[in-house]
Amino acid sequence: MENVNTLNELREALRRFAAERRWQGFHTPKNLAMAMIVEAAELVEHFQWLTPEQSAALPAETLAEVRDEIADTFIYLLRMADVLGIDLIAAAHAKMVKNALKYPVPPADLR
Repeated sequence: MENVNTLNELREALRRFAAERRWQGFHTPKNLAMAMIVEAAELVEHFQWLTPEQSAALPAETLAEVRDEIADTFIYLLRMADVLGIDLIAAAHAKMVKNALKYPVPPADLR
């Protein structure tokens, strides 16, 4: 697998990966959203029934599995955004602006 260092490079690598395997027809927004949720469920499974302390101190083998599930979820999210023409960075920035308006910083005496 090629070395990628930016979100744009990863998006392009994922485009090539899917194209080489002729998966574009399967990479519809619906299918990608469903696949992403399946991977997210696999991620959550690793944390089910753990205490907050246990979830923050995963054994190395579990952490490696969690890393893979996070990567799978991220890959499907990035592919779905690409297929829909959504710039993830711009969307995240816009959402942060909305969140800042919705959830303003409380006054210092309330923090």
